[in-house]
Amino acid sequence: MPPRILYLATADARGHLMRAQLLTHALRDAGAQVQVLTTSDEGARFLAGFGIDAPVLSRHYAVQFDKEQNMLRRETDRNVAHYMFRPTRMLRDVLRLSRRFREADLVVNDSFHPALLLMGWLPFWRRKVVHVYGASLRHALQTNFEGRMPGAVARLFGGIVAWQIDRSLARIAHDFAHGEPAHDGRGGWRLPTPVAVVDAAAHAQEAAPRAAAVYLNPHFEEPALAEGLEQGLADAGLPAHLVGEGYARRPRWHARDEHWIEAAARSAFIVSAPGMAALSIAAVYRKPILLLLTDQPEQAINAGRAAQLGLEHRVVVWRGDAAKFARAVATAAGELLAMNAGNTTDGVEGRQAAIDRRQHWVALLLRLAGGAAASP
Repeated sequence: MPPRILYLATADARGHLMRAQLLTHALRDAGAQVQVLTTSDEGARFLAGFGIDAPVLSRHYAVQFDKEQNMLRRETDRNVAHYMFRPTRMLRDVLRLSRRFREADLVVNDSFHPALLLMGWLPFWRRKVVHVYGASLRHALQTNFEGRMPGAVARLFGGIVAWQIDRSLARIAHDFAHGEPAHDGRGGWRLPTPVAVVDAAAHAQEAAPRAAAVYLNPHFEEPALAEGLEQGLADAGLPAHLVGEGYARRPRWHARDEHWIEAAARSAFIVSAPGMAALSIAAVYRKPILLLLTDQPEQAINAGRAAQLGLEHRVVVWRGDAAKFARAVATAAGELLAMNAGNTTDGVEGRQAAIDRRQHWVALLLRLAGGAAASP
C-alpha cells in the first residue's frame, strides 16, 4: 500500500504553500498519496493554481499583519488565544483532524499550526506528526514574549513550546543555507529549503532584457510602498516583473504567477521580503537579492544570516516615505546590477542543486511515513 501523507500548510505566507505544492507533486511522483489542507480561502486558491486541491481546515487561525507586512503582535496573540480557547475553534479542528489521522501514515505540520502542535505531543497522535519549519521561525516563536512579559514568564512560554514541538515523531528545520541533511539522533533533522527545479538552459538564449523579479507576499498592500518600489526600479533603468496579491489592482502587477521562479532564475536580481523561500531561490540560482525588510521577527533573523553567509544582497527598509524609499531602492538596484554584471549562468548550475534538495525531502518524508505506518 502506498504511503499516505496528510500535509497541513498554513497560509500566513506563501512560502509554506509553495513548499507544500513542491513536495506534494514530488511525493506523488514517488508513489505516495498526499492530501493537503490549508487555513484560508486565498491559500486554497493559490494552491489550486499549482493543481493542488486543498480544503480549508479552519479560517480562524492566522498571524496578523498590517498592510506594510509589519507583524501585529497583540492582535496575533489575541487571535491565537481566541482560536485555542474557544471550543468551536481549535477543539473542533482537533476532532476533524483526528478523523483524518486514521487514514494517514504521516501528518506534516507546516508550520506550527496550534491544533497539530497539541496533537503532536499527545500520545494518541504524536507518533504520526512531523513539524516542518524554518529554523528562524522556531526561534521567533519561542522568544515571542521576550521584552513584552517578565523574563521568567517569557522563558516559561519558550520552554513549553520547545517541549511541545520536541515530543512529536520528528522535526524538520529547514534553512536556505543548509547543505547535506543532518540528524541529531533525537528525531530532529536539518534540510535545505526546497525550491522549484527550473530548466534554466531552455531560457539561456532568450534575447529579452533582464528584469528585476519582484515578489511581495499578500500582506503588502500599502500603495505608497508599491509606488516607491516601482519608481526606484525605473530610476535604476530596470524593467520589472511584478507579482503581489496585495497589489493585484495596480497596473503592471500580477496577483499570482506560477512561473515566477523561472523569471527569478534568469533575472538581473530578485526583490522580496527576506522569507526563507526567496533567500533559497537566490542561493540556489546564484542571484543577488534586494531584501525589503519590515517588522517581522523571523525575516529579520533571515536578513541577518544572509549577511553572515555572504549572500549577495542589499537591504531597504520602508519607513513611510515613498520618495526616500524610491531613492534607496534605486541605489541598491544599481549596486546589485554591478554585482551581477558578469553573471551569465542564468541559474544553470542551480538546477542540480534544486533537484538534490527536493530529493532529500522526498526520501526523508517517505522514510518517516514508512516508519510511522510500521509502529504500533
